[in-house]
Amino acid sequence: MRDDDSSLIPAREAKQLFADWQSAPALILAVSGGPDSVALLWLAARWRRALKRGPALLAVTLDHGLRPEAAREARDVRRLAASLDIPHRTLRWTGAKPSAGLPAAAREARYRLLARAAKRHKATHILTAHTRDDQAETLLMRMARGSGLAGLAAMARQTPLDGVVLARPFLGVPKARLIATLAKAKVGFAEDPTNQDPHFTRPRWRALMPKLAAEGFDSRNLARLATRLARANVALEGLVDGAEQFLALKSGAARPGIDACGFAGLTEEVRLRLLLRMIGRVGHEGPAGLGQAEALLAAIDRAMLAANKGIRLKQTLAGALITLSHDRLRIDPAPRRRRRD
Repeated sequence: MRDDDSSLIPAREAKQLFADWQSAPALILAVSGGPDSVALLWLAARWRRALKRGPALLAVTLDHGLRPEAAREARDVRRLAASLDIPHRTLRWTGAKPSAGLPAAAREARYRLLARAAKRHKATHILTAHTRDDQAETLLMRMARGSGLAGLAAMARQTPLDGVVLARPFLGVPKARLIATLAKAKVGFAEDPTNQDPHFTRPRWRALMPKLAAEGFDSRNLARLATRLARANVALEGLVDGAEQFLALKSGAARPGIDACGFAGLTEEVRLRLLLRMIGRVGHEGPAGLGQAEALLAAIDRAMLAANKGIRLKQTLAGALITLSHDRLRIDPAPRRRRRD
């Protein structure tokens, strides 16, 4: 660990961490009771107190109904928030819980409830306490799944979320610095045992981090890699924007679809991203997977070489109907599937 990776965060640095949201009308602080989110509450309260005018803060704790300790942890957060003059709300994820894919389902429920709370309290942003360590783990997990460049960019500092913005002020901060800050302030926090449970994917990667760090795969280097990949991803999206404008001009408005030859002349990555964009606009079955889009692009390339002049390819993906006919490529909404009784 480098020398500055366990130093506490002074008030001047906290001011810089939260500066992007100084003009927001209100902010939601997602506080579970663990060290990272308690540090978010503590530092945000100090930052807000130092401002003459600043956003209203509301601390929100999610009780997923999965651990008996969660209710007590929510009460502890409420007491800490009260001592910092910040209002607090506890939200509960009710109803049946899935037997498979529980972490993903809990995450989806958490963000849905947080977005709902943000709208109710007229907050424009939800602040979470994801750290540099979380960023490194996310990158490794996505590498293991064979994610594309957009996935390997990992978490962004700000992400749109159902009409509000999910913000991560600590994305470049090591977890150890947050713990050091709380230790200096004598602020306690809870430890969630599921964060060390090897039945879940992230804790298994977390356990590997010390050995990976010894080979140079520490959180600093991995987070730097994610930042560079994010930069490359933005550049590629700019190329896709330009390709889309080029095809709009080349294809004309008189006929539906896009010029197939113009599409074929683009680079493979740009064509793939353009396909995903067009399918995402008209599809009604959720986003297409990267592997599915790669298989579709390969099928389009094979069909382009076919000698027939009629329909060369016709298939559906993610609720979109893709048709290659003569010199046009069309992507339209697919007929909805009939529900089985």
